[in-house]
Amino acid sequence: MPRNIPTGSKTIDEYLGGGLPAENINLIYGEAETGKTTLATQCAVNCAKQRRKTLFVDCDDTFSVERLGQITAKRFAETAELIVLAKPHSFREQAAIIDQLTGYTTNNLTFTIFDTFTSLYRLAVSESPSKTFELNRELNRQLAVLAQTAKINKIALLITSQVHSVLDQASIRVEPVATRVLKFWASAIIGLTPTENPQIVKMTLEKNPRTLQTKTHLLRIEESGIHDYPNR
Repeated sequence: MPRNIPTGSKTIDEYLGGGLPAENINLIYGEAETGKTTLATQCAVNCAKQRRKTLFVDCDDTFSVERLGQITAKRFAETAELIVLAKPHSFREQAAIIDQLTGYTTNNLTFTIFDTFTSLYRLAVSESPSKTFELNRELNRQLAVLAQTAKINKIALLITSQVHSVLDQASIRVEPVATRVLKFWASAIIGLTPTENPQIVKMTLEKNPRTLQTKTHLLRIEESGIHDYPNR
């Protein structure tokens, strides 16, 4: 029986019925410094606490061993052994990892993170704008493969995304890069937005496989990770 991946936020986990749902793509998006990578790392740590492995695909080269140590505290060595790190340097290398993902899912590997899933895609588009249509199609194909792999191999998948500004009538809002395709494939969507306090972010659970109701809550970014605010 596949198990959900606890996020470390009691509120988010309660909303999702125990954490990020297995057999699904889960999306976390937000502006810089809103805790996306911290939350993703925290999920990997929580997976390790269950003695299960995580494949952490670091597309932005932002994975921090120091940050992992802060979150794990005295359990760093045993946690690090259960996190497999991959670092693609191009959109093509990202595709290769995705196409070979079934091979990674053997030997107790039940959770995969792509942080940031859209960064290499964005770079490829900027380098070859004439190939945008082809790159969009490839991005959709990669997500389709991920969704199928998650379902067949009963693993949980987490992707994070950068954002871009969208002019909506008289206001400006932010949406994840490649909004339509990411939101189509994601079963759970969490948006993180900054507040006046740089240590406090607003979490919005926009999509939840358990309910249609949108939920919001404040989270606090601390040295030990990202937690409910005020802490329960």
